[in-house]
Amino acid sequence: MSDYKQIMEALNKAGGDDKILKDESIAHLVIEGNEVLSSHNIEGLELEAKEKSREKVVLYMVVRKGYRIKKPVHLCFGMLPEEGKQNIVMDICLEDNTSIDILAHCVFPNAVNVKHLMDASIKVGNNSDYRYRESHFHGENGGVEVDAKAKLFLGNDSLLSTTFSVLNGRAGKISIDYETEIWDNSKLEMSAKISGYEEDDIYIREAGLLKGTNSRGVLDTRIALRDKARAEIYNELTAQAPGARGHVDCTEIIQDEARAKAIPVVTVCHPEAKITHEAAIGSVDSKQLQTLMARGLDKDQAAAVIIEGLLT
Repeated sequence: MSDYKQIMEALNKAGGDDKILKDESIAHLVIEGNEVLSSHNIEGLELEAKEKSREKVVLYMVVRKGYRIKKPVHLCFGMLPEEGKQNIVMDICLEDNTSIDILAHCVFPNAVNVKHLMDASIKVGNNSDYRYRESHFHGENGGVEVDAKAKLFLGNDSLLSTTFSVLNGRAGKISIDYETEIWDNSKLEMSAKISGYEEDDIYIREAGLLKGTNSRGVLDTRIALRDKARAEIYNELTAQAPGARGHVDCTEIIQDEARAKAIPVVTVCHPEAKITHEAAIGSVDSKQLQTLMARGLDKDQAAAVIIEGLLT
């Protein structure tokens, strides 16, 4: 079976749909390891991936001024061997008066010792919308190490929304470090949802700098841990302008010998700005547990339902 067919099988198992990649009206890019297997462009979008070496792929994406891409752009990053390193460098630019919705699947079904490195630079112009939904499937071995870094810029009157999720299979070792600069009347929305178990190790730092008048920022992190899994979450918002508003929300459920740490960092540098925060770490809610058990579920089933609700 070809690498492309195997990646497509893994994509479908991860919740994607390989049939979409055959639609000529939808832009897509498929990368296995550091090799580009398939790509397709559409009007208004420049999407190109260059193999710089056997160890790096550079992805360039530009949405040209005035274009609003109607259908989600599909990206698939994956690695089939049990061992290896995938290094993706992303350079994304949305010019003024544009919009794009990106659906990314990262699939490593056989991973025993795989590193997935992502280094992104993302610039969103004025009056533009950028949405990026990233879903990971790492298999059951816990052998994936994710190291994702991003510098993001959000111009005036714009939206930048990202979602990162690992809900099926082991999380492995995850390190995320995102920093965003937000300007006048723009909004940042960042969400992370991860299920970790056995000896998974999760580190997240998401930071937003509200520099513009009436800028907005929301950081929402939801983590479920069991066995000996670990998580450290650092959510940071800084408000420097009049009318700036932000909220940080982190919820972590732990079971067994799991350990979690949540550190919300909020800084306000203007008397007309405001940021709120909320962090909660604990076991499954006992009242919810008892309610579900009264309806016929055993304790483990009830806990699973509660955790699924948290992460969806």
